[in-house]
Amino acid sequence: MTTSWGDVTLTRHPEDPRDPLRAWDAADEYLLNHLAETGTGLSGTVAVLGDRWGALVTALHAAGAGELVQISDSYLGREATRANLARAGAAPDAVRLLTTQDPPPERIDVLLVRVPKSLALLEDQLHRLAPAVHAETVIVGTGMVKEIHTSTLTLFERILGPTRTSLAVKKARLIHTTPDPAAAPGPNPWPYRYALPADTPAPGLAGRTVVNQAGVFCADRLDIGTRFLLGHLPHGLGHARVADLGCGNGVVGLAVALAEPDAELLFTDESYQAVASAEENFRTHAGEGRKAEFAVGDGLADVPAGSLDLVLNNPPFHSHQATTDRTARRMFADARRALRPGGELWVVGNRHLGYHVTLRRIFGNSELVASDPKFVVLRAVSR
Repeated sequence: MTTSWGDVTLTRHPEDPRDPLRAWDAADEYLLNHLAETGTGLSGTVAVLGDRWGALVTALHAAGAGELVQISDSYLGREATRANLARAGAAPDAVRLLTTQDPPPERIDVLLVRVPKSLALLEDQLHRLAPAVHAETVIVGTGMVKEIHTSTLTLFERILGPTRTSLAVKKARLIHTTPDPAAAPGPNPWPYRYALPADTPAPGLAGRTVVNQAGVFCADRLDIGTRFLLGHLPHGLGHARVADLGCGNGVVGLAVALAEPDAELLFTDESYQAVASAEENFRTHAGEGRKAEFAVGDGLADVPAGSLDLVLNNPPFHSHQATTDRTARRMFADARRALRPGGELWVVGNRHLGYHVTLRRIFGNSELVASDPKFVVLRAVSR
């Protein structure tokens, strides 16, 4: 990526030379060009929210910015940031890497926001960052035109102060906000809690109240794909070691924990918000003394080979705004490595995604467990 402060070489994580998706886009370029052209002061604390693969902080480090802080919900994005900074010659502690679950900086002099896909996550984080903003803070957001809506601007204005947008450049826009110390945004509505429906198709789940941190997929209701999987979970697992892969708020793993008292549970997701939600829901409902593991990471990449008996998975098919099955393919391949011989992967997905073909390619087999007009549940066995 070419910037006013020099070129930086960027990759996503994990690195894959076959991946056609770049680690930056026109919105990142527009923001960086704006900062350089306007001579925006970058001393003090520069906080960057939602920097997807580290493109912004890597370029700002090259620009000699002051105390750089990145705030991210993505484990993969943070690992990409580490790699991109190291490639640029930055010291390991050159940028303070915070998660969306960490306490934010006490004072922010420049706040740069890469608009996330989740409006809820944006709302939550702006509420959390607002106390650190002062009257002289420079606030600039960026995103592609299709990512910035009236509701997006309303959040900036309600929580931080008067807001306007720029003209579009390469289908990207900037958001300019003037801090208003007298702003009264009201309470942060996140995390959100709701009761699972009475017809939730899994023993013991109906009516239980679950918590969802902002940004978790389908945070205000039970996802219909998850609902379908809950109605077709395997039974009689005994002492099986079970992973809820891409766990979201952990409802699938919780259903197993309630129905299978001897099963060992692992909840894993690349979202810090998701794993925090899953852990709170498990601690609340699984019963005193019941243990489980919770891991924010790259799927099952760190799980020992042959250590799992069952993997349950509702894989995403978007990477930010891009539609791709790359994440699902990696999840399936990791599951095959982590499963013992005879261990099983159970997957729910939209019918049109053709996961049965991918599973046959990776496992050598795929069985249809259940289907309706929209979803399928598939089973693959590790040989």
